[in-house]
Amino acid sequence: MGLKTLTGKVITASGVKPTVEVKWPRENFWIYGAIEPLTGDHFLYEYPKLNGECFQQFLDWLSQQLGGDYAILQVDQAPAHTSSAIRWPENIIPLFQPPSAPELNPIERLWQLLKKPLKNQLFSSLQNLRDRIQEIFNQLTLEQVISISSYNFILEALFYAASY
Repeated sequence: MGLKTLTGKVITASGVKPTVEVKWPRENFWIYGAIEPLTGDHFLYEYPKLNGECFQQFLDWLSQQLGGDYAILQVDQAPAHTSSAIRWPENIIPLFQPPSAPELNPIERLWQLLKKPLKNQLFSSLQNLRDRIQEIFNQLTLEQVISISSYNFILEALFYAASY
């Protein structure tokens, strides 16, 4: 997430071209996340970069949040996720999705849901953006997470994996 304006479509009267003020600054931060499609549980944490070190911190934090539970964490093949330096906690099993297939990862729908209310908005600082994102997350319900992430093919894969 960053201060660069996310643009999106808007409905206008015929012949009216919508305009929106746009900013192009390079300041940003990353939100790492994991969701559980069956229960709607979601784990989100902010980091300054997308790299192996921050990803390892997220894995360690997520492992603690899980306690004695296990999780299959579906990740893309970004270098931060595939680095040989990554030490996967015992209670997190990585599932690497095929290249160029973000639609297979249920959390991608959460990112879409998060970004929608941010479109065509200007934020004067990263803190203002963080505050708005926190507001969106605070309004997020378990039912919403379930509804956007519980595709049949995902649920079938989870049930299949749980049977082993």
